[in-house]
Amino acid sequence: MTQPSTTAASAKAVPGDSVDAVQQALGAEHAAIWIYGLVSAFLPAAFNNPLNEGVTAHRARRDTLERALTAAKVEPRPPEAAYVSPKPVTDQASSLAVLAIAESDATVAWRSVLEHTDDADLRKTALEALTSSAVRATRWRKTAGATPAHTIMPGKPS
Repeated sequence: MTQPSTTAASAKAVPGDSVDAVQQALGAEHAAIWIYGLVSAFLPAAFNNPLNEGVTAHRARRDTLERALTAAKVEPRPPEAAYVSPKPVTDQASSLAVLAIAESDATVAWRSVLEHTDDADLRKTALEALTSSAVRATRWRKTAGATPAHTIMPGKPS
């Protein structure tokens, strides 16, 4: 899997008409990082590599967005102290389901960025992020045995 782009959005400031969508994407990244930490307590060591890959990707995207917002002289929204899990996390099955939801939420946020910018660098970053999260969501659903494992239109709000 390719590593997230850390230069596309950070090369220049976020365009003014994209700030709200980028702040929402930042919020989705903060939430995903929190979810990865939460579920790690319920998953065996065999999941360490995919968990580390996911959280590393979300941290890189968070950092990229924070730099781009700061360059636009916009205060990046900080993470919440905690987040409400979309469903209770009590075991491996619920952990995998929540990971898939967090990744799907990220695809929705990044699709919104695509819809709210004409900036080529930001669009590239958003497309890479949407694709990366969609792939991870599919992997988590597949690992959980969910069917279908994929969504037809990743990022489309349900």
